[in-house]
Amino acid sequence: MLLLCKGMSGLKRLASETAIYGVSTIAMRMLNYLLVPLYTKVFLPEAYGVVTLLYAILAFFNVLLTYGMETSYFRFSSGSTLGKTITFFSRSTEDNNKVYSTALNSIIVTSFLFLFVTWFQSDAIANLLEISNADKLIEFCLLILVFDAISALPFAYLRKEGKAKRFAILRSVNILINVLLNLLCIYYAPKWVADGWSGWGIFTAIPEIKYIFISGLISSGVSMLLLAPEIKKLNHGIDFKLWRKMILYALPLVLVGFAGMVNETFDRIIMKFILPSDVADYQIGIYGACYKLSILMSLFIQAFRFAAEPFFFAQKDKGDRTIYARATHFFSLFCFCIFLMVTLYLDIFKLLLRNEAFWEGLQVVPILLLANLFLGVYYNLSIWYKLADKTIIGAYISIGGALLTITLLFALIPSTGYIGAAWATLIVYAGMMVASYLTGQKHYPIPYKVRSFFLYMILTLSIYLLGEMLNNIESEAWKYTWKSLLFAGFIALVFFLEKPRKIITSQQNP
Repeated sequence: MLLLCKGMSGLKRLASETAIYGVSTIAMRMLNYLLVPLYTKVFLPEAYGVVTLLYAILAFFNVLLTYGMETSYFRFSSGSTLGKTITFFSRSTEDNNKVYSTALNSIIVTSFLFLFVTWFQSDAIANLLEISNADKLIEFCLLILVFDAISALPFAYLRKEGKAKRFAILRSVNILINVLLNLLCIYYAPKWVADGWSGWGIFTAIPEIKYIFISGLISSGVSMLLLAPEIKKLNHGIDFKLWRKMILYALPLVLVGFAGMVNETFDRIIMKFILPSDVADYQIGIYGACYKLSILMSLFIQAFRFAAEPFFFAQKDKGDRTIYARATHFFSLFCFCIFLMVTLYLDIFKLLLRNEAFWEGLQVVPILLLANLFLGVYYNLSIWYKLADKTIIGAYISIGGALLTITLLFALIPSTGYIGAAWATLIVYAGMMVASYLTGQKHYPIPYKVRSFFLYMILTLSIYLLGEMLNNIESEAWKYTWKSLLFAGFIALVFFLEKPRKIITSQQNP
């Protein structure tokens, strides 16, 4: 009974922190999302394809530059036993600071080494990516990578300490600066130059994609400066004995993260080299823009992960594994609602892509939404190997997913283009979700509500298909009336089906 009470209290805390992370993240990222209409209005698909490609590459290298140190920091500062032989510190403030300091200093050193090695190779990198006159773009990207890598541990520290409000404020400032600079440099400044302003020799009447990266660089730099109080906690230097233990724990997570980036972003990169050069950037641009329409799913998953990872680690010693199952269950329900909201009203969401040339790719949106739903569930399921100190199994699953991704991309993209990339993403995430569940039940059993998940998924997909049939109705008013009734009916059914569980819980907690 006591465990149940604690479990429900823990879920309330998780929901509260997810809300703080979520409201700020969703509000600010939605503001950032408004840049999509700007980009699709100002730039042709080919130009937007270059932006999509470079940001996909940034995601890859961000994993390499942080090399699992965030999760390693959470794991080591929680105080526990690693495996059968390594006994770690108690939960004293001094020891936690030592863990933080070691992880942060390590990332700072490796980040500047990376910058030193790559800075003078910007021309070669641009040539490799077949992007003309892009050496400056590459340099901007390198600096963004370093700033973001150094900021990663201070942000992890805020999450670990439960300082969700400061975390949310700093993230919001980052995005707000980025959005304002994009609007200034890409929308207003070119208009002012066209009306006769000199532009100080910096701006031209024709918008350039370089300002997207300049805006990102400035916002990342400001974030790092605002994190100075957390960065100054370098009062222990690097404890190399501790560092070795943290690296041994983190290295499999690097493989997990890198393989995860293969699954998440490699489709946009590989299209550049598989598709004919005259259509590659165009298709990447279409795919990248339509991928943005799954932003609500991605934002919720991201907000949940910010709160969930430190929360899940904190629950390990309490002995109640059902809390992981309940968290995953309600997470899935929320994702199903997001899937239906976007797919049923896709004709409205598509208006965010201001240039109709991008609309040809809308058919991939439901596929990518479902793929991201499976990814979110996989993130929840994968907590088991971090808790059980079996990160190598997580690496095996992620590497297997990455190999399957590469195989499917090479098999599908040449004949079907970005549609094949979307289907490959869905297949891989579904496979990883199942693999993580099966291995987890063997090594770290958690009583997930599998039957409920699949029943809700079948119901969700059935409503989606009914919504597709309603698209044949000529009257817009009637079409959206029926779609709204379907959506409201799903939500009402969820509340009805979940209500008995709340009653049972309240009865067990007099």
